[in-house]
Amino acid sequence: MGYGEQLELFLKQAKTNNLKTKHFKSDYLNTKVKVSFGQGNTARIPWISFLIEPNTTSKGIYPVFLYYKEFELLILAYGISESNEPEMNWKLNSNETINEFFKKKFKKKPDRYGTSYVAEVYDLNKKLNINRIEEDLKDIIKEYRLTINSAPVIKKASAINHPPFNVKNFKVDCKNAGLIYSDILITRFVSSLLTKPFVILTGLSGSGKTKLAQAFVQWICQEESQYRIIPVGADWTNREPLLGYPNALKPEEYVKPDNGVIDLILQANSNPKLPHFLILDEMNLSHVERYFADFLSVMESNEEIPLYAEGTVDNGVPSKLKVPANLFIIGTVNIDETTNMFSPKVLDRANTIEFRINKTEMDDFLSTSNDLNMRALLAKGTNMAESFISFSNNKSFTTKDLNEINKTLLNFFGELQRTGAEFGYRTASEILRLIHKLDTLDSNLTTAEKVDIALMQKLLPKLHGSRRKLCPILETLGGFCLKEDLKIIKDVFEKDNFEFYKKEGKKLVPTDGVLYPLSLEKIARMYKGAIDNGFASYAEA
Repeated sequence: MGYGEQLELFLKQAKTNNLKTKHFKSDYLNTKVKVSFGQGNTARIPWISFLIEPNTTSKGIYPVFLYYKEFELLILAYGISESNEPEMNWKLNSNETINEFFKKKFKKKPDRYGTSYVAEVYDLNKKLNINRIEEDLKDIIKEYRLTINSAPVIKKASAINHPPFNVKNFKVDCKNAGLIYSDILITRFVSSLLTKPFVILTGLSGSGKTKLAQAFVQWICQEESQYRIIPVGADWTNREPLLGYPNALKPEEYVKPDNGVIDLILQANSNPKLPHFLILDEMNLSHVERYFADFLSVMESNEEIPLYAEGTVDNGVPSKLKVPANLFIIGTVNIDETTNMFSPKVLDRANTIEFRINKTEMDDFLSTSNDLNMRALLAKGTNMAESFISFSNNKSFTTKDLNEINKTLLNFFGELQRTGAEFGYRTASEILRLIHKLDTLDSNLTTAEKVDIALMQKLLPKLHGSRRKLCPILETLGGFCLKEDLKIIKDVFEKDNFEFYKKEGKKLVPTDGVLYPLSLEKIARMYKGAIDNGFASYAEA
């Protein structure tokens, strides 16, 4: 069978914003076919690749159709992965690269894939000869198979190629890509993922929540199939947008969601050594408990999510779905009149990280602002993917300075209990694990800094209520964040210009008398909100 009909469908869809690919054939002439119109955003250069193992789109060689929409050109190319150097090479005599072709024809470089070699070029302003294109494709697949069969045996990667996970590499690559995040924020984000695979990013709109999640998954994943970025709809009232449903008209079929969540989970189950990511953008546009309840339940029970009665469906979807430990879920949150608040059940199962921008950070951004180059991150950290999974599977508690940590947690427990926001054994365990991960990723962090982060991410998010209920609690909790020589109301809450940090060289350190500045700053904002508005919560607009 030819591939012409699929190619015409591809070209037609590439002119739309539809990113779905499930309806395309997954194999052709014994090659694995991958189609991409972009992940999360529409790609400027959609593509179709034809793969034979061990080659992948991020590491290998493969025939590929590249649609350069700006020039209305379809190029059939001898594809070469951009992210990682392939372990085999095309055996070509005199083909020019796509870079050379564009320089000669358009006097400029293409956006991407310039190092791949041109096989054929088709002008889409003219009527296509589909039969000819199919023959060209068959010829290059034949060359591909001969190349692979004659290539030396590729040895399995040694331990040398899988170094221990090091968050410093990601920080450097973020800076090179033009992403401006503080080192401590990145450390908090990665430590939270390693502690428990459910993280909520909240805070100021436009502060880089989704970009950080996107940057990390693109950095550590080998292929786009390892992650999905899914915008949550305001009409999500049940689990169907994520988990699909049995077809009432055809009981033997199960309808999978077009966003590919089930395929992602199945792939994660079949590749336990590699991380997979589900990013839920604007997670609280709908009530989280309505569409996400099954995931919240199995996070603790390690049970499987039932999809349908066993034996009633026969279209490749299992009757039960296991959510594996190598599937990491990241939710981004904005707070305004169109969104919904999280329940304690959700917050209790996540690490919540608030994004804010201070004057120094804005000044740095304005003085060094550059265009983002997210492509610079693609697959840069894939050699650390397996060690990242091993690290996340280590559930050890911290053993350093336990007396100081336990004393602080008991103080907060007693005060939170007065509002009914006390924490349970699960939260206490996760705090000790989070502190251990923070210590492992950055041994320069002090015990006070690690406790401060844990308080901010695991305890304060559950606080909300009226002025009468909340203010006495905030006064006491704020006092826990100070040393004895400062008074919480007089010296902190009633001073609009109170400085929580001071500069020592290039580093920000707590102001004299402040023990936990991150938590204290949040508590002070909540106190002011309660006084001004009569109500306050952790999540702010």
